[in-house]
Amino acid sequence: MIKTEPIIAVEDVEKSSKWYHTLLNCSSGHGGSTFEILLNELGEQILSLHKWGAHDHPTLSNPKIKVGNGLILYFVVDDIDLIWKNATELNAIIFDMPHLNTNSGRREFSLQDPNGYYLSICSNNSK
Repeated sequence: MIKTEPIIAVEDVEKSSKWYHTLLNCSSGHGGSTFEILLNELGEQILSLHKWGAHDHPTLSNPKIKVGNGLILYFVVDDIDLIWKNATELNAIIFDMPHLNTNSGRREFSLQDPNGYYLSICSNNSK
């Protein structure tokens, strides 16, 4: 099995963690001000948040570089309507409203997280 567990750099780990908890209904697997692991309902890691400059990782050291260049955080969810509701309650910056992606045959929408990362939320099934 191969699986990816992305880590993104953020200015405020606790604030970003709370935002993602609200958006995705996920939970904390670590907690803290420098590093957080976000877990889905099965306890699987879906994303980690890392404070800019902590722990000397070279690609997580310079917050002055535009974040997210060349990156889309793509989340496949069971209840896209709930995640859409959460996104609107967070007053998130929305790039694409929920729509049918004719390439995948799934509903999706796109938004920006508080750190400037681009997220694409996609339904787990065709609708």
